[in-house]
Amino acid sequence: VQLQASGGGLVQAGGSLRLSCAASGRTVSLYSMGWFRRGPGKERELLTAVSRGSSPYYAESVKGRFTVSRDYAKNTLYLGMNSLKPEDTAVYYCAATDRRGPIATVPFDYWGQGTQVTVSS
Repeated sequence: VQLQASGGGLVQAGGSLRLSCAASGRTVSLYSMGWFRRGPGKERELLTAVSRGSSPYYAESVKGRFTVSRDYAKNTLYLGMNSLKPEDTAVYYCAATDRRGPIATVPFDYWGQGTQVTVSS
């Protein structure tokens, strides 16, 4: 499975961006897809994820501002980001897994290359 993320860029605080993640290869087996980020000097964190047949998971830090959607026909995951803050500045990664389990702890086996999001104040 290959994941290709796109849509990052520079935006002012309060602005919006939409990230996309296109999956290719053996996508039929993918169970969960999600978005992570790693900010400067910070650990990687899970922001949101969608599993087949389940409601999306959101971390508290993005709940109400970010929206995840998954197009199964196009094998694409999206992340709509609104009300962006300077602390949202990070490299954003999409990830996927074949495994089933609690979304907060299940290992993600496939990773995209990351896309930079910079929010200026």
